[in-house]
Amino acid sequence: MVTGEATGMAVGETTQVAGDRGWWWGAASSSVQDEGASPRDDWSRWEEAGKAPASGAGTGFRERYREDLRLIRSLGVTRYRTSVSWARVVPEPGRVDRAEVEHVRRVLTAGREAGLQMWLTLLHSAIPRWFAEEGGFAGPTAAARWREWVELVAADFGGEVDGWMPINNPGSYAMKAYLNGTFPPGVRDLEVFARALEVMHRCDAQAAVMLREATGLPVTSNQSLAPLWPADDSAAAVAATARFDALLWSWLPAAAAFDQIGFSYYYGAAIAGDGSLRPWPADRAPGPLGYVPWADGLGIVLDRLHTALPGRELVMAEVGYGGNDDAARGEYLRAVDTQLRAARARGMNLTGAYLWTPIDNYEWLAGYDVPFGVLDAHRRERSSARVLRELIG
Repeated sequence: MVTGEATGMAVGETTQVAGDRGWWWGAASSSVQDEGASPRDDWSRWEEAGKAPASGAGTGFRERYREDLRLIRSLGVTRYRTSVSWARVVPEPGRVDRAEVEHVRRVLTAGREAGLQMWLTLLHSAIPRWFAEEGGFAGPTAAARWREWVELVAADFGGEVDGWMPINNPGSYAMKAYLNGTFPPGVRDLEVFARALEVMHRCDAQAAVMLREATGLPVTSNQSLAPLWPADDSAAAVAATARFDALLWSWLPAAAAFDQIGFSYYYGAAIAGDGSLRPWPADRAPGPLGYVPWADGLGIVLDRLHTALPGRELVMAEVGYGGNDDAARGEYLRAVDTQLRAARARGMNLTGAYLWTPIDNYEWLAGYDVPFGVLDAHRRERSSARVLRELIG
């Protein structure tokens, strides 16, 4: 059982941060996807092994961050969520790269100077090679190494951020790394996956408590959620769907550790008897990443969150559209906005949403082939940027 300490906030109370005025839109990205993999992280080793396209220098954000943060603010968003690279800051056990710490501080300061609230994620899919060699979140040192990292981040960046989002989509990461083997270390073992997922939920909740105690700043979770259906009427498909759903929502006992319940939504899925995922709705064509962009599924996820955690403040930590059809991206953003407004009208304490992502970036196994940005890699606006501004108002 995963547990978390209570936040001390009353049910229905909303976390207010300087600059908030009711409903807000933010934007989100990550270190690897904007700056490229570090030669000290496990993702660069994955690239070297030919298991993922080369990320190179990412979007060039490392050099262009001041310009990019001003562009992001010009979209009308008021928050920016990014991640700090554990491998760049701690390239070896016990050694902190102070130059990298200062670089991250400059980025965070530049964002605030551009008028953005800066929210920092401590882990977004890539871990240091040395930690991976110790077994990562399936290894014996996970809890101790994670605690060291959280303490360092709180001490070095607590004065430059407005809030925290400790682990990005722990369930999705654990599944890719330890169950289907598409992310490093490439393990395909249900027992290892279940153990690693439990550890990650504990680490996520522990970070929430530690960060809030050390900095006094709010902490938001980020869980990847999806409505699920059996792919057919077979007993195997029904059982597999139930197992997958239980794992997807296994973070719920840790919800009390967080000030805001954050979640990501991209698609619904059908589960076959062998545990494989199929696109849903089945009568619609999937996009380039193999799933159907389906805004109606967001309403289903929101209703379930509201039922499971009545009155808790909800934040859409990530939503976006991957593909070259920018008109479809704009339509999808409008459909998402409709679902968010309807949820608020039904009485949900839903306070904001983060767009994934402002500028086309590296999309892991898809490399640079599947754009998500409302700005392209050359920083040119797409029509979806105008849709976003319209929705923000």
